[in-house]
Amino acid sequence: MEQRIHAGLFTRAFGPPPCAGAPTVVLVHGLGLSGRYFVPLARRLAARGLTVLVPDLPGNARSRTVVRRMPDVVRAADVLARWHRQCVPGPGLLVANSVGCQVVAALAARHPALADRLVLLGPALTPGVPVRRQGGRLLADAFREPLSLLGVAAADYLLTGPLRVVASLRHALRDAATAFEGHLAHVVVPTLVVRGAGDPLASAAWTRRVARLVADGHATEVPGAAHAAHYSAPEAVAELIETFAAGEIP
Repeated sequence: MEQRIHAGLFTRAFGPPPCAGAPTVVLVHGLGLSGRYFVPLARRLAARGLTVLVPDLPGNARSRTVVRRMPDVVRAADVLARWHRQCVPGPGLLVANSVGCQVVAALAARHPALADRLVLLGPALTPGVPVRRQGGRLLADAFREPLSLLGVAAADYLLTGPLRVVASLRHALRDAATAFEGHLAHVVVPTLVVRGAGDPLASAAWTRRVARLVADGHATEVPGAAHAAHYSAPEAVAELIETFAAGEIP
């Protein structure tokens, strides 16, 4: 694994260097976190010969000094698009988890030339669900995830900072209420929506709706996983991504 600043964002790189004509997988983390919880998945994708880049989004963790204030979802998507143009030769396969799905949906809608395919893992937040209920679902998920993930998340939240985490949550809630579904409706590339079968945050009904909103969407589940299926079941998720990257529907 290589770690360095690329185009202003702290980035972890796995597998061969990016090159034209070969797929590059970009992994986009959720609210207040970093790319660290994607490392198990990134290593498995790299072992399959794929190039994998994992940036920390602007304002988060080791990219927290890139911006003075926590950007909203659209601004984060635009910064990620600028990073993508400098680091990825051509359109990439964008894989996102949780609120990262909102960022990737905005990127694909606003910068369609950068996305070849999307994989949305546990897309959140669900429009129309009250904040208190979203919080209850997040708490329920904490009891279903590996303890090691909770440690990674706690360290990332502290590094990002509580004020920025709260600001990011407000931006994400506003985006979910006003823009998320509209961005999804403008996604034209093949999209795989993946849900851990035990995910309390992204319901089966909502993930099916996400797959219907995009132009070419497909939904599937990972048995025995919760919201962070890529962390608790990285081998299964890597297999889904490899199959989808090859142009097949898992």
